[in-house]
Amino acid sequence: MLLQGKTVIVSGVGEGLGREVAQAAYVQGANVVMGARTEKNLVKAAAEFDEGRVAWAVTDITSGEACRNLVELAVGRFGALDGLVNVAAQDQVFGGVADADFEDWRKTYEVNVVGTLQLSKAAIPHLARESGTTTGIVHILSQSMWLPATEVKQAAYAASKGALLSATYGMAKELGPRRIRVNAVVPSWMWGPMVQGYVAWTAASQKISEEQALAPITSRMALPEMATDGDVANAAVFMVSPYAGGITGQSLAVNAGDFMR
Repeated sequence: MLLQGKTVIVSGVGEGLGREVAQAAYVQGANVVMGARTEKNLVKAAAEFDEGRVAWAVTDITSGEACRNLVELAVGRFGALDGLVNVAAQDQVFGGVADADFEDWRKTYEVNVVGTLQLSKAAIPHLARESGTTTGIVHILSQSMWLPATEVKQAAYAASKGALLSATYGMAKELGPRRIRVNAVVPSWMWGPMVQGYVAWTAASQKISEEQALAPITSRMALPEMATDGDVANAAVFMVSPYAGGITGQSLAVNAGDFMR
């Protein structure tokens, strides 16, 4: 197992990717510590795990105290911390720059950049090692930072993820001497609750089948189906694990060949 005996924090555990990452880490042997703003999502996710290998705390990553509490829960419960996967994000601000409400942009950056880095900062002292196996931080980014989506405009979200990619490079260089690897997983469209909802809404509003609504998106991909939330979660678990021991400062696209760099 990739994470046997390791302890990993996953932020943003809801109905989609965060929950999939928590499940994938658990299947690979990890003790999983989950954070999210919504308690019912955490309770629901925790019920699927052996209670001896899971812990959770309601966590708003824009609060430094909440971030520290989540990290302290992990270390206090399981004795150590070996990885962090930053999934929590604000992705509900739509539109471009011409019609922007920059207060919404500020809130997006507060979560996606400052909040993510705030939780990472809280984890760093416990992830640092003087020798032996490295530990890992993984940021979940978005292909929209490289290639703006044509179906849905999310300029604030894309820009915030671009800023976090830049931070990934700096963190990798800064934290490498402390044996902490910092990488990013970059999804495009992911088949999961959010995309399923979008496809259903598009089909209903245009009075077409869901297959027809999905076709313009998947037709440009090299693989016949888009990647799933589970595919992205598996990539994140690999990148945070010791099996990615020589990898840092990298961004791994999980996009079914939608965009090739």
